[in-house]
Amino acid sequence: MKRLTFLVIISCIGFIGFTGCKGSGADKDKTAADSVTAAPKAVPGTPIKYDSSKRYIFLTWDDGPEPPGSVNCKRIFREQGVKATFFVVGFNANTPGKKRIVDSLRNSYPEFLIANHSYSHAHNKYKEFYAHPDSAVQDFLRNERELEVPVKIIRLPGNTSWVGKGEMKGPKSTMPVCKLLDSLHYNVIGWDVEWQFKNVPRVGSVPIQNVDQIIHEINDHLDNDLTNEGNSIVILAHDRMFKTAQYADSLTKFIATLKKDPRNVFETIDHYPLVQRSK
Repeated sequence: MKRLTFLVIISCIGFIGFTGCKGSGADKDKTAADSVTAAPKAVPGTPIKYDSSKRYIFLTWDDGPEPPGSVNCKRIFREQGVKATFFVVGFNANTPGKKRIVDSLRNSYPEFLIANHSYSHAHNKYKEFYAHPDSAVQDFLRNERELEVPVKIIRLPGNTSWVGKGEMKGPKSTMPVCKLLDSLHYNVIGWDVEWQFKNVPRVGSVPIQNVDQIIHEINDHLDNDLTNEGNSIVILAHDRMFKTAQYADSLTKFIATLKKDPRNVFETIDHYPLVQRSK
């Protein structure tokens, strides 16, 4: 009997010691809380690892902020869970509401990225703009300052040109500006496929291609290696094309169709191969 009592006492002591090492519920909660650290904030331009079995889709929307188109695009991209890049124009951010749109996009990285589409959009006088490289570059620098663009990535207004480390191509007229931007370590991004628009009286800018047509163009470029980079495609459209419910629905269908292909991965333009090689 004494031996049994002794074993029971020893067992209880062992149990108490065992639970003491684990700690009480409160101690466990405190330990867990102490071990949790805030996830590091995503930094634009951080390299990603590419998967050669995937096709990388870069949605790049120009000329914003242009509400309600910009707001519709942002909402649809978010609902569909895809990443996109907005090439913004400082001249268009001329009201507090439009500035808030830019701020919202900037603060939404890594889902959304803002990049530089010039301050003036050359006032749509492209020949004159590119004929004066120094003032053109100053226009881009002004846009970067005023809209706090977080990346040195530019799209030229009215032209598709490409500038990366040791790489430069585009129309001859843009080359002096491209060379200056290259010397300042900027990337210039063109596009592979454009979802084109036409201007309709009393309606504004609307898409030319229907969803099936633009999807066909994208697949044709990727399947036949017609893009600037293999397994990557830069798609250009404009915020204002999607201001009405009809064409906002087209954008939703467009994204949903692209998502059906498991090879497709949506990324922001700071992860484009040309940009990553320039790091």
